[in-house]
Amino acid sequence: MAVIMLCDNGSVRANATLQLRRLAKDLGEQSGHEIHAVSFKHADRIAAEDLHGMPAQVFRHFMTQQLTQGQRDFILLPLFFGNSKALTSFVPDEVAALKEKFGDFTVQVAEVIYPLPQGEPILTAIIDQHIHDTASKHNLPLQNLVLVDHGSPIPRVTEVRKHLAKTVQEKLPAGCQLEQAVMERREGKEYDFNGALLQDWLTEKAQAGESSAIVILMFFLAGRHAGDGGDIVEICNTVMEQNPGFKVAISPLITEHLDFVAILQKRLRGVLEG
Repeated sequence: MAVIMLCDNGSVRANATLQLRRLAKDLGEQSGHEIHAVSFKHADRIAAEDLHGMPAQVFRHFMTQQLTQGQRDFILLPLFFGNSKALTSFVPDEVAALKEKFGDFTVQVAEVIYPLPQGEPILTAIIDQHIHDTASKHNLPLQNLVLVDHGSPIPRVTEVRKHLAKTVQEKLPAGCQLEQAVMERREGKEYDFNGALLQDWLTEKAQAGESSAIVILMFFLAGRHAGDGGDIVEICNTVMEQNPGFKVAISPLITEHLDFVAILQKRLRGVLEG
């Protein structure tokens, strides 16, 4: 049986690794397969005591252990919205380096969470529900809605957010508009495809006299950017402090929705049955 890995890019925040492990556990229970939580980078810098005494697994070290034990078949489930450089460059480079040392082996990479051009209806439904649930929880109108991702210098990654926003827009009531923004982006016109910075977008709404906005997270795990104390929260708090009376509500992370594991199951079945 192939060794199955659920992989994220990695974070130095313990909560990200703990959430990745929870996802792997949930997927394992629902699929009947053992799922290993493995980060590509960074997570090995987290102190073991912050991870219930279990150090985080990172890709090269985990693969080295498995290959040393004689494993030769692997399945990689990417916790990525689209085909970022982590999948198109990092993984192939790491696999090539490992093959030079250990000889041939196979790594089957499952589809990303939101593959283009078909998208993923379950993710569309999750975002739609997060919009409605966040508005209801904070008693806010369905207006000034913004879907926010990290921001990427690669146009094909931004296209994923644009496609997802379009499919969610089709589910929203008439008169509701889902806009888009990025947490951060590089300077220069060549990166205008990213769209507006979240801080600029929120400030513009506040200064235009709007009373509230709803930020919809296009993030999987609580790390340096999303979750308590992350960059998104700081950005929203800064704008609210600078504009008294303007309220910003933030949706849950995508992986906090109970239906998210169903997407991972689809991706795993696609490899096992394909």
